[in-house]
Parts: sequence; C-alpha cells; structure tokens
Amino acid sequence: MAIYSVKGGVGKTTFSANLAWCSAVLSGHSTLLWDLDAAGGSGFLYGLEPKGSRLAEEVFSRERSPAALIQHTAWDNLDILPADESIRALDAQLMQIGKRKRLAKLTSELAAQYERIVLDCPPVMNELSAQIVRAADLVIVPLPPSPLSARAFDLVVREIAGNTKRHPPILPVLSMLDMRRALHRQAHEANPNWPSIPYASVVEQCAVHQQPVGALAPNSPAAQAFARLWAAIDRKLDEKQGH
Repeated sequence: MAIYSVKGGVGKTTFSANLAWCSAVLSGHSTLLWDLDAAGGSGFLYGLEPKGSRLAEEVFSRERSPAALIQHTAWDNLDILPADESIRALDAQLMQIGKRKRLAKLTSELAAQYERIVLDCPPVMNELSAQIVRAADLVIVPLPPSPLSARAFDLVVREIAGNTKRHPPILPVLSMLDMRRALHRQAHEANPNWPSIPYASVVEQCAVHQQPVGALAPNSPAAQAFARLWAAIDRKLDEKQGH
C-alpha cells in the first residue's frame, strides 16, 4: 500500500509510520515500511538512520538487494528500509535505465518475506511515483480538511489515472481534522464517507519521542482513529488478495 499526495505537509509520513505500526503490532503482520521520500521522515520517526549515503538508489540501479539495507525497529514484525539523499536522483535514474516496473518487481520479491509493505511516497508525480502506483494494491491519500479537499483528491486521481492504464483503489482520508474549525467541519460534512484522523498534539509528539502514536498514547482518539483506519485497509487488502 502506498501513502501518496501531490502536496507536502499533509501528514503522509505520519500516516505511513502509524499504519505500519498498526499492521505489525495490532494485526501481527510481518510489515516493511519502505521510505521513498528523500526527507527520510519515516526512518527518523523510528529513530533509524540510513546505513550509507548513496545506497537507497543502488537498490534500483545496480540491483543491490534491499535486504542489506533493511533495519529492525524496536517492535516485533516491523522493519524499515530507510531513505537517503540519493532518492532525489532516482526519478532521472529510473527514466535512464528504462525499467518501468522495477519497483513492482522489488516489492513482489519482498512480499515473500513481508505480509504488508507500506510505501511512504515523495510528494511529486514523476516516474518514481508512477512506479509506486503500478506496484501498489491500494493508494491512501491524506488530504488537509478544506472546501477544496474533493478537488485536491480529484487532481490526485487524474494524475494517477494519467500515468497508469489500470490503477489500484484510491482511498482519500481527511488528515489533522479539527472539528472546532468551521472549514474543517465543512470539509467533513461535504465528504461524510471519507475516513478521518483527528488533529492532536500527541501526533506531533511522535517525532519528539520517536514512537508511533499507538505506542505513545494508545487510548488517544488519534491512536484509535489510526487503528480503525488500519482495520478497514487490512480488510480491503485481504479482499484484493483473495483471503
């Protein structure tokens, strides 16, 4: 599953890190969180740094095994493949080597070891993001709550559809929803069937403590919202895989 948005600052890395934790800890799935954003936020949220500065792109260019770069987290069943700055050059490199399904091949190989793979995507639409969409069984799109949320989601759908003949299901989720704010309430009322994650200061504390919210504050509304969202995603993935 890919966590994707054409905009930065919408909670994409927070979603990736927390949903991966839910997969591993709440569902007991062997789970890999693969950070494909050069900012490297997912690894940081778990207190992990990449093992080298140019290794992430070599997984694609030289067919270096991803297994050598995967790191264990403090939680059973949850591993991370961190990003490094070489990811910035990956788009041009993928165009150069001309392997349009390189990422799909890699995730397929990793699926022999992991029941769930969560891809934290860069906030751009390019060859890398197109490959991510081709590889994914489900795309989660965090959206800031505003009257333009539906329009922003339509833009993402159009971008994805324009890059792939057959794309996976795409699920919009309102991110950082604060029902005290009129614009947020309007966005929620306009899209009542969309899942949402509430705004909460404890989510911001995740980066400080380098723990997912489910571990930091398991009874918080935010942790429970991520758990409910994960349960729905997990069911959808099971259906797709014919379980």
